[in-house]
Amino acid sequence: MFVWCTLLFLLGIAAFLDSIFNYGEIFRQINSVLFMLISLALLIRTTTKMKARKMEGYINRIENLEIQIRTISSEKEKASTGY
Repeated sequence: MFVWCTLLFLLGIAAFLDSIFNYGEIFRQINSVLFMLISLALLIRTTTKMKARKMEGYINRIENLEIQIRTISSEKEKASTGY
């Protein structure tokens, strides 16, 4: 993520310099396409990370519920045997 943000920052600097020094139309077109592609890549990366985080939360919740089930069943067995 840091690499993508750095790349966007550098492209922003290049766009700023382009507007000051007027390097030409070709650079503006390339720069806008690069901004678009990198922004799309950041969007995809962010959404996949959010989905992965959500899935990890579900896995942790399932593990906690399994632990609770085991403790409840062991307490139930102890109660039925009378210790």
